[in-house]
Amino acid sequence: MKKFIRENKNKLLILCTIISTIIYLVWRITATIPLGLGKASLISGIALLVVEIIGMFEAAIHFYNMSNIEYPKRPEVSEELFPEVDIFVATYNEPVKLLYKTINGCINMDYPDKKKVHIYICDDGDRPEMKQLAKHMKINYITRSERKGSKAGNLNNAIANSKSPLIATFDADMIPMHGFLMECVPYFLTEEKVGFIQTPQSFYNPDLFQFNLFSENRIPNEQDYFYRDIQVSRNKSNSVIYGGTNTMILREAIKDIGGFYTKAITEDFATGIEIQSKGYKCYAIDKVLASGLSPADLKSLIKQRERWARGCIQTGRRLNILFKKGLNLKQKLSYMSAISYWYSGIKRLIYIISPILFAVFGVVVVKCTILQVIIFWLPMYLLNDASLKLLSKNIRTTKWTNIYDTILFPSLIPPVILETLGISQNKFLVTKKDGAVNDTKYQIKKAIPHIILGILSLIGIVNCFKLTFNKGSLTYLILLFWLVANLYNVLMAIFFMIGRKPHRSSERSLVDAKCSISYDDKKLEGVVYDLSEGGVAIILDKSENIPAEKLVDIKISTEMYSCGFEAEIIYLEQLKGKSKYAFQLMRIEENDYRQLLCIIYDRISGLPKVIDKNSSIFDDLRENILTRSKKKFVYNRKRARYQLRKKIDSKECGEVVLMNFDYQYALIKTYHKYSQLNKITIHICEGINIKCTLKKKLNDEIQNRRSKPVNLLDESVQLYSVDNYEEISENEEVKKIILNWSDEYKKNQNSKKKEPSDEFNEMAYL
Repeated sequence: MKKFIRENKNKLLILCTIISTIIYLVWRITATIPLGLGKASLISGIALLVVEIIGMFEAAIHFYNMSNIEYPKRPEVSEELFPEVDIFVATYNEPVKLLYKTINGCINMDYPDKKKVHIYICDDGDRPEMKQLAKHMKINYITRSERKGSKAGNLNNAIANSKSPLIATFDADMIPMHGFLMECVPYFLTEEKVGFIQTPQSFYNPDLFQFNLFSENRIPNEQDYFYRDIQVSRNKSNSVIYGGTNTMILREAIKDIGGFYTKAITEDFATGIEIQSKGYKCYAIDKVLASGLSPADLKSLIKQRERWARGCIQTGRRLNILFKKGLNLKQKLSYMSAISYWYSGIKRLIYIISPILFAVFGVVVVKCTILQVIIFWLPMYLLNDASLKLLSKNIRTTKWTNIYDTILFPSLIPPVILETLGISQNKFLVTKKDGAVNDTKYQIKKAIPHIILGILSLIGIVNCFKLTFNKGSLTYLILLFWLVANLYNVLMAIFFMIGRKPHRSSERSLVDAKCSISYDDKKLEGVVYDLSEGGVAIILDKSENIPAEKLVDIKISTEMYSCGFEAEIIYLEQLKGKSKYAFQLMRIEENDYRQLLCIIYDRISGLPKVIDKNSSIFDDLRENILTRSKKKFVYNRKRARYQLRKKIDSKECGEVVLMNFDYQYALIKTYHKYSQLNKITIHICEGINIKCTLKKKLNDEIQNRRSKPVNLLDESVQLYSVDNYEEISENEEVKKIILNWSDEYKKNQNSKKKEPSDEFNEMAYL
């Protein structure tokens, strides 16, 4: 029995979820509708029931697909059979720098015979700079004078001006990895009639949900769930959605449907349906083979989602999916589920407003007792949440689905209603891809509905407490739980709308690469901590006195790529017993720059792939309250600071203690009577002295920072600047002595317990 349960736990969980859901629905329909309590109650009660039923329909379709996922196995075929391939990079108004990175990725894709790969910039903006870019990178350029059909028309024009049997489509920001063609092409070289292969849309920057909610290290990209789970699960019903980019398509399939569909603003969604209706098998694979740029500001994100919502509803209406010839029942239901998803904004509003109607306005929406909720609702809720978490492999939970829906619902409801009524938007709006724009007024405007609902929820919570104590009934605890859960979602939405100021011009990526730093006649070996187009952070085993006033040569290498450039040190910090140096890229040759781009982007992003275990409601609120209010610490130390505690002689005041030292500054402890000395000269070795000028008196600061008061009458610790810095920093004998003193101090520290006075020595005064 135990073995049977272990081998079939997924099926058993889904079966229990289905049974509990059916029981819940029967109870809701027969026992909870507020009959006889007025029109407002009846309408509200029926509305809530309807959206619950729609949500359960979507869940049923999803769980059915997810219960037995079909992962297509890449066919093994001879490389001699690999045909000609056209690469279409569609662009309208994106910046040249963005296209440069995408084209560079296309050029570096592997293929048995690269002469068979034909890359096209499909420029619907007819821009001279794009034509020049194509010429510079030695690829093809296509444009047109009449721009009918938006992106679909642009791609149809490219089809008319090319001839390869296979076509790969990429958005302007989607950078393919080297293995894209080798992974996708074999599917088309079998006897099976394959229409297209869809690969995930991955992103090299945190999406706005991760970034604005301080969760870039705790949760996956919001789109990961769709591309890594939902899309792959749709293989089962042959209803994979064509995503418009990171896709390989059979030219014959496009010809069979008369070209890319031009009568909807989501041409990709409609084109995929048309291809499948012609009998082509279409697959989604879960292997990431390209990465792109997620919308970086609120206005861009909302514009993108409005277009997706309108386009899907528009496509469903114009293709008449329920009666579409060539689609079977499973495909129709799967696509209807995909379209109904965009009504989640209306569903979310009803879920939020229902408890408020009773707690604030006295309108009964559901008639029930706390015992009924425990018996009928709680098992259904817990089982659905467990099924979602299990089947999504912890990429998504009910909690995060509710947060995403709460954030977007006020923006999606108007366009969804208009499109449903046939008031269509036919203009294709390109998502902005040239950096974030902070628009505080827009953010506040979008937060107003959430603020109002948050206030009403708080009022409802107070009223629930009053009702519970006044009437002595536990039934109101159900309402209280519902209101608190909604308030949490609303608070997260408000945090999201407040936003977070972008602090980088280019995204940093965690890269596994070796590197070297060269200056003068010295060469240091290290490893890359993170890398961006603007610079690199490097880990060295120990601190080195890298000159801050001159450029250094940095070389980075991986198994496939290598590059070199000149850089300037920006800051230094200690990291787990090692030293982390951050450098700003100052000069780089184009060939090296193209290799640098490959190192950064020809790899799977280091962003989370699953939800972190430290992602509870408490963690979410703590991150967004404490981290948001925390002042960002900016490192400005550029030189290695050596802890020494070395007693040495000085010219002016006898024996002193050189606490720590970084060649430009020295922290020195003297007797208190010498604390007013402006100049001090300390003796390092024969013929070598360090000449210092008082920079800052630290006694008061030290006193304030100590956990316990300490008598400082007999000692004085001051920060001094080194007057003969250039002479000292270039002296090899001095370097050797300082390193020996530093090693000696470390050995002493490792062999004894930390003294109370050592608290002071951890302060980064230098």
